[in-house]
Amino acid sequence: MRGAARAAAALRTLCRAPPVFPAMDGASPNGVATPEGPGATPEGPGATPEGSAGPPRSEGSPPGTGETLITEGRATIVFPSANEVFYNPVQGFNRDLTCAVLTEFARLWLRPKGIRVVLPGEEEPGGSPQSPPEAEDPPGAPETPRTARPGEPCEGGLRVLEALAASGLRSVRFAREVPGLGAVVASDCSPRATELMARNVARNGVGGLVTPRLADARMLMYESKAQRQPFDVIDLDPYGSPAPFLDAAVQAVSEGGLLCVTCTDMAVMAGNSAETCYSKYGAVSLKGKFCHEMALRIILHSLDLRANCYQRFVVPLLSVSADFYVRVFVRVFTGQAKVKASASKQALVFHCVGCGSHHLQRLGRATSHGTSFKYSPATGPPVGPTCEFCQQRHQVGGPVWAEPLHDPSFVERVLAALERSPGRFQMEPRMRGMLSVIAEELSDVPLYYTLDGLSSTIRSNTPALLQLRSALLHAGFRVSLSHACRNAVKTDAPPAVLWDIMRCWAKLHPVKLERLPDSSPAARILSVEPTLQASFALHEDANPSSRRRGLKRFPENPEAFWGPKARAKPGGGIAPSLQEKRERLQNKRRQR
Repeated sequence: MRGAARAAAALRTLCRAPPVFPAMDGASPNGVATPEGPGATPEGPGATPEGSAGPPRSEGSPPGTGETLITEGRATIVFPSANEVFYNPVQGFNRDLTCAVLTEFARLWLRPKGIRVVLPGEEEPGGSPQSPPEAEDPPGAPETPRTARPGEPCEGGLRVLEALAASGLRSVRFAREVPGLGAVVASDCSPRATELMARNVARNGVGGLVTPRLADARMLMYESKAQRQPFDVIDLDPYGSPAPFLDAAVQAVSEGGLLCVTCTDMAVMAGNSAETCYSKYGAVSLKGKFCHEMALRIILHSLDLRANCYQRFVVPLLSVSADFYVRVFVRVFTGQAKVKASASKQALVFHCVGCGSHHLQRLGRATSHGTSFKYSPATGPPVGPTCEFCQQRHQVGGPVWAEPLHDPSFVERVLAALERSPGRFQMEPRMRGMLSVIAEELSDVPLYYTLDGLSSTIRSNTPALLQLRSALLHAGFRVSLSHACRNAVKTDAPPAVLWDIMRCWAKLHPVKLERLPDSSPAARILSVEPTLQASFALHEDANPSSRRRGLKRFPENPEAFWGPKARAKPGGGIAPSLQEKRERLQNKRRQR
């Protein structure tokens, strides 16, 4: 108890905030871990620069008792075997992708300053930097631009905040792998995590770039806003929901800066707890086949809503659903006129509980009048009280972000950088595959259907992916895959056309109608004759490029019992694995 009290007192002194916070950090519960070693106890707000941790061990020192070495990318960190500080190896794809996105954002950010970002493999044989094909110097740039390389501090470079840094692995990787960085602040509210960060920063020789901070993430961001020292990049990767940090983050990021947000509370965002989703994100989630893309649109809606309070708005660069989490990269801008358009970017989702048909209803309408726009409420709803296809009821979800999830040109820039620097990331094959699918997605079509969802509704066997895509293409509609689901069908065809195609499929592969109840969605859909005669002959554009090239689009699970790990425990207790917990609680019932 004394150790916990000392840690809470230190946190209160550094953050100038009340000592009791909800457990929100990705590393450990807030301020209750007992510090170990002299470097874990801060001497006061002015003892070290910017509240950094005490003196770390010498670079390259061997790990202590109960510690292991972890290597990821170009970083090698010391990590406690006990679950004192959070770390999940499955999130390596997340960290690789973030390094790639930050590199391309640095190109965009630094080019007007006359700073050219150079990666290994982008240098000509003579040693001079080789410019990417699309990287033209802006007017007024110096004739001889400065060069920024990974691992080198860049004057005027990006100021980065990793608000929930835990062991500091992500910040160390930024410093060693991302060019064009001016400073990286790695913050955590756990004294044990901050001490570990200081050791890892020294071990990797990035003390000139990375500054560990013992601070509450929200207070640190609010202080940067008050002191008019915003961060160009803010990375939020908490354990669970990022909701407590979003208000501070949209204020603390600089004009046009990058906000990177991870959500791992997918059960909430995918419809298992709609009321909890509303309390955290201001949107009601639905349990539909499209739930993973809807989760992306919910967090984008929440970010834009929080930013609108301060006359700011978000522009998505890349939005990814992977494994057990969603990850979004958005730029934040200020502009009262643009904020007025935010209502027309959000939509409610009407989802039929019987056949799964969905419709979107925009909240606002923007009408162009020459060079100006007029904003007004939208008209609706787009559906009646019951579904026109199966006569079942509708559920209403949202609001969600109804605009594109990605910036196609930025996605192409990231893909081109991977081509120019092969072997830079361990997860490069998966990154190429996922980004290629993202580049092929229909950007103006929110949500999707699934092959198994359509066929199970009418109780028929499942058509091949190329057959359904061919039928939609022959009918004159666009169609694409979705990176969020292996069996997804993303199309601008209305639900009536989709069910006509499935009726034609059922005629070729008969369904036993006598076994279907008259009130079932299948019986009601198949009782109507199709008005469209679908052709399932192979269309020349049915097979997408990413599929033809055999890219690694949807990899197998990375390891047994993968997924969200147990939350870090105060005091260094070893948390049981999820499998041990399952075995311990198997077939156990609570005694009443």
